[in-house]
Amino acid sequence: MDRRHFVAGTAATGAAFTTGTAFAQDAYPSRTVTLINPFPPGGAADVVGRPLAAVLEPILKQPVVIETKAGAAGAVGAQVAASAKPDGYTLLLHIVSLSGFSEVDRVYGRPVKFTNDDFIPIARLIADPMVLLVNDQVPYKTLKELVDAAKAKPDSLLFSSSGLHGALHLPTALFLKAAGIRMKHLPTNGGGPALTALIGNNSQVLASSFAAANTQIKAGKARALASFGAKRDPLHPNVPTMRELGYDIEFYLWVGLFAPKGTPAAIVDKLRGEVKKAVVTEKFESAIRNLGQAVAYQDAPEFKKFWDADAKRVVDAVRTIGKI
Repeated sequence: MDRRHFVAGTAATGAAFTTGTAFAQDAYPSRTVTLINPFPPGGAADVVGRPLAAVLEPILKQPVVIETKAGAAGAVGAQVAASAKPDGYTLLLHIVSLSGFSEVDRVYGRPVKFTNDDFIPIARLIADPMVLLVNDQVPYKTLKELVDAAKAKPDSLLFSSSGLHGALHLPTALFLKAAGIRMKHLPTNGGGPALTALIGNNSQVLASSFAAANTQIKAGKARALASFGAKRDPLHPNVPTMRELGYDIEFYLWVGLFAPKGTPAAIVDKLRGEVKKAVVTEKFESAIRNLGQAVAYQDAPEFKKFWDADAKRVVDAVRTIGKI
């Protein structure tokens, strides 16, 4: 083979390799994309993830399925996602409590299974402010009345939650610490049972998302004393924020989408772009409105900044709760 043919052949081979590489990247996704839901069906990650999967399918042109991997207050599903092949085909839907698992392991002296660094944030989907509730069978109409009663009789009131170190336990712990009061804890196996305990007066206090408690608030069965949001909730403008009442606390029940660490940047960028298209569709926005919420989308850089700040609040809450 003369030099001219060799150079031409080498160039052709290089072009084919380059084209093949580009084609391989452009081919994502070429099969089913799985979104791991780490909680029982009906939780925040599930009810937000299902409409997201429905609108992502036609955009990605591949099936998008929800796979439930519940257990250990969301830690099981998170560990499955952290250990998954970082190829864009296994993603994680998770909530605020994701930030606390490594600190819980440290508090109990256990090996840390994974940290926030094991996940790449793709997008934040919702961020529902938490709200502190009492039931209609107690007399407290204001947060001050509740705090005064708890100070007068420590441990006389019960608060329910979705489980130890879970998304409803964490903001309650921050509030109790800030107010300098004590209450007994009734952990349950989910947000629904925690709200049921409140309405049945098995507990008197609950930190919940507005969306989860909205029906009971409207029915007068639950009384909203204070919001954990940075500003008043537009659907509940008469509920003051914790900061307005003198407590420097902010806490949200957010849902985000994550990829395992090591997922190629090209795939992450594609997912960011496609999710951005999905969240502005009328189908997705309508589904979120029907949950009593609003889309609170953040793209990866903004979400990462939010997540870093939020994780500090979560770690503070875990340390406040300590070993139980």
